[in-house]
Amino acid sequence: MTETRKNALIVGASRGLGLGLVETFLKRGWAVTATQRSPSKGLAALTSETLTVETADIDDDSAVAALHERLSDQRYDLIFVVAGVATQAHDPAHDVPRDVAAQVYLTNAISPIRFAELFRDRLAGNGLMAFMSSVLGSVSLNDSGGWETYRASKAALNTLAISFEIRHREEGFGVALIHPGWVRTEMGGEDADIDIETSVTGMADILERQIGKAGIAYLDYTGETLTW
Repeated sequence: MTETRKNALIVGASRGLGLGLVETFLKRGWAVTATQRSPSKGLAALTSETLTVETADIDDDSAVAALHERLSDQRYDLIFVVAGVATQAHDPAHDVPRDVAAQVYLTNAISPIRFAELFRDRLAGNGLMAFMSSVLGSVSLNDSGGWETYRASKAALNTLAISFEIRHREEGFGVALIHPGWVRTEMGGEDADIDIETSVTGMADILERQIGKAGIAYLDYTGETLTW
């Protein structure tokens, strides 16, 4: 008997960690739908019969609704909302213009939850809804300050994800918040601890193990449970 191919939707996959996750799951034999906000050279360079590329901005409700309709025949073992921003992350909150801070909050916290709420019916019965969080979203672990608006947005995402899981607890799918590590990407910078391959390999391992588990987990790319 042939094992059924697993199916993933990676939201925000044009570059960096999102693109790395797409490549990793494709190598593991998954079918992958990858979304981009605008045309991605990285995604365009991938040649796989099991890759589908879609365009949608997570902050655009009409675009997300249209994507939901286009994917009406799909059921995913994993939906992973990776998309996020870190605009003026190094500036203290009082120096970040209100509209910039508000957009970081919308993109990193509100839009992922709105996406999940709409797409939960595209999950397989025991599927996993995952969000790209950060250790910086942990209130209890904030002993260094910095990255204030980014921290706040990820803490908000964590809080909203808990409420999302509680609201849909009887539906049978799991929820995971994932810290990718401090990674050498455009966001993480050249001095970061690990490369993209290390991060995405670890995250893919964790996500595969979480599929089928109910409840909510806050984990880093090594599988360590983080404190809220």
